Amino acid sequence: MLNSQSIGNKIVAARKKVNLSQAELAQKVSISPQAVGKWERGESMPDITTLNRLAEILGVDLNYFSDSFQTEKNVTPFIEKISKETGESAKNNPSEKFDWNWDMSQGNWIDADFSGLKNLKEKFSSSNMKNCKFIKSDLSGLILGKNNIEACDFSNSDIRNTKIQSSNLSNNQFKNCYFIDANIFKSNIEKCNFSEADFSGAEILESNLESSTVNDVVWKFTKFCKSNISNIVFTGAFEDCHFENCSFYGVKFQDATILNTFFKYNDRFKKVQFINCKVDKITYAFLKNNQANLTGISILEDIDKQ
Repeated sequence: MLNSQSIGNKIVAARKKVNLSQAELAQKVSISPQAVGKWERGESMPDITTLNRLAEILGVDLNYFSDSFQTEKNVTPFIEKISKETGESAKNNPSEKFDWNWDMSQGNWIDADFSGLKNLKEKFSSSNMKNCKFIKSDLSGLILGKNNIEACDFSNSDIRNTKIQSSNLSNNQFKNCYFIDANIFKSNIEKCNFSEADFSGAEILESNLESSTVNDVVWKFTKFCKSNISNIVFTGAFEDCHFENCSFYGVKFQDATILNTFFKYNDRFKKVQFINCKVDKITYAFLKNNQANLTGISILEDIDKQ
């Protein structure tokens, strides 16, 4: 957790390691020397965005300021250790070896870099996030409730077993993320990029999925129920998936292989376009029963006989 005195001591130690005076550090952070003095005496504490800037200036990992960081006695060995193991500078390579102990609930975060974050779990609810980075983070088991997340980058993050509830996610990057066994409930997701993400076992319930990119996504045992799906082009493979009581607007399945997938009670399904799609017999039966436009659909068994 955050402790103003502990953070103050760590700022002093790191500042002295890089041979900066309080005035020089203040100038780099664009604040007064008096403010730096208050931080170092534990009388006040930088916000998370300023801490991120301090980490860059002082050449430490952002986790250095957390109480869970293993040592504050010597910053340099930590930097050298991470650099040696990864071949990258510690400044640009967040630590993957220390648990994150921040509670970010009920916060407003703008332009912050939390890349490499881990072990956040339920400490993120009821927050507003904009233009933040969570690249290569371990967010497995994360609980989002009443969050507004806009223009953030979660690329290459593990978001499996996540619960996203009553939240708004717009214009975010989720490239190559793991959403395995995630549960998305009563949430609005629009204009997000999910290219190469894995939604195996995920459930999207009573939610809105709109105008998002889903190229090369893994859909396996994925369930869509009572959700609005609009302006989406689905490509790639679907296996053992489930679409029930959903509404479709401007949706295409293009160059897709759809196997053992359930379609039932879906609204406006006649308007869904299937372009060069291949299905098995059971999926074809579900599509036909749901009054789908079967133009552009081939049954795999018929193709094999040709």
